[in-house]
Formats: sequence, C-alpha cells, structure tokens
Amino acid sequence: MTVAVLASLAAGLCFAVAGVLQQRAAGARPDEEALSPRLLKHLLGDRLWLRGIGLAVLAYGFQSLALAFGPLSLVQPLIVTELLFAVPLSAHLHRTRLGAREWFGTLAVACGLALALFSARPRGGNATASLSAWVLVVGATIALVASALTLARSLPSGPWRASAVALAAGALMGTQSVLLAATVEHLERGLVATLAAWQTYALVLASVGGLLLIQSAFQQGPLAASLTVIDATEPVVAVTVGVLVFGEAVRGGWPVTAVTVAGLVLVVAGIAALDSSPLVAALHGDQRARARRA
Repeated sequence: MTVAVLASLAAGLCFAVAGVLQQRAAGARPDEEALSPRLLKHLLGDRLWLRGIGLAVLAYGFQSLALAFGPLSLVQPLIVTELLFAVPLSAHLHRTRLGAREWFGTLAVACGLALALFSARPRGGNATASLSAWVLVVGATIALVASALTLARSLPSGPWRASAVALAAGALMGTQSVLLAATVEHLERGLVATLAAWQTYALVLASVGGLLLIQSAFQQGPLAASLTVIDATEPVVAVTVGVLVFGEAVRGGWPVTAVTVAGLVLVVAGIAALDSSPLVAALHGDQRARARRA
C-alpha cells in the first residue's frame, strides 16, 4: 500500500509539472490557433511542450505502478493532488502569489473531487455493451462537446472560455478512457480482434481530439481555469458511462451519497471561485501579452 501511495503522489506531481509546461507553451500561441490542428503542429516543435508530454508519459507510468499495488479508489483521489502542485506553480512562474480566493478554489476542487471519488468508489463492470449503448455514449459525448464549444465561442477570451473548452476536453477524455478499456479487452483476445474492433479507431480519434481540446483550453486561459475543469469532468464522465452503460457499481445509501454530492458541490464552487478571480483574469492578461510577443 505504501508503494501505491508514493507512486500516486509521484504521478500527481509529474502530471502537475507536465500541465504547467504544456500550458506555458500553449498559452503563448495566438488566439486564432485555438481548436485548429495548427496549434498542435506548432507545439510539436516546442521543446518546452515536448518536455511536458514526456513528463505526462512518466506520470502514466507512476499511475500504472500505483494501480499494481493499490485499488483505483485509493489511487485516483491521490492523483488529484496534482492541482495542489500545478496551480501554485503556475502562479509562481507568473511571478504572483495565490490569494485566499484562489487557494479556496484550488483546495475546493482538489478536495471535493477526491472526496467524491473516494466515497463513490466505482468498481466492477466491463467494457462489453450493445451497439445501441455505444451509440448512446458516442452521441451524448458529441452533444456535450459541441454544446461546450458553442458556449465557449459565446464567451470572451479568458478564464470562463478556457473552462468551457476544458469541459469539452474533459468530456471527450472521459469517453476516451472507456474506449481504452474496451480496446484493452479486445487486445486480450488477440491483435486481429483488436484491429477488427471499431473502438480501436474511435480511441485514436478521441485521443487526438482530446489532445487538441486540452491544448486549446490551455491556450485560452490560465491553468487554474482549465486544468481544474478537465480533472473534474473526466472522471465524472467516465464513472457515469461506466455505471449507466457498462454495469459498474458505486457505493450508495444516504450517508455515502450525501458525501459524494457534497464533494461535487465543492468542485463547482471551487471552479466558480477561480473563474471569477481577478488574479486569475490578470494571469490571462499576462498570458496574452506573452502571446503577442511570440
């Protein structure tokens, strides 16, 4: 269990630094590159961004190690601690300090999400489902992503737009995790079965699309406004799909449900506090100034 805890914290730290580096690079790109393949094209030539990707790969390695020694109900809440590393580090790089509102927002999102995940403790289930269930999942994901991006276009550049794009990114990455589980299940049956399954190709598309949306969210606003929403949305979508479509079970009952709801309320309150923060808005102004100089 000690290995699982230490590996989870190491994964959280690596994810945090990876997010800071990626956001630092993406935030320097001009607004017109948002949601465009040109953004990824330019970032692929950015050494800072590539270091961030390398650290993300290392983080997944630590996460895999943690899951080998501990349950998901322990590992996932601990990895959420990345927010406690990432948001202060991002502010430090902008030569500013978090105030009471920003600390509240960061702690509320991290603690609320950890509380919700730990209390619900999703488990069991499998990635086998009927075609109609998959159509429902894909259709709902497309609708949610499209709605979030439509909302983003109606908002001015800054924290709220970054959060809207991040909502789309988190929704797509939540579905991507379900597609990954299905692909792994096909892989256990052999390479031919994997290549014959449509989920394999949907996984590739979701991964590329998710990467573009994440970087666009980073490009549109400060890390505090994007990473928090991505971290909150991805597991909620994945757990919801797992429960409704693939037979996963979550802990129920009045006390547990109340704790889960309280955790989610904390997450929403934290995101609202960060998106309405004058300091976070100022960080966006600094980010835009760097983009104009680039």
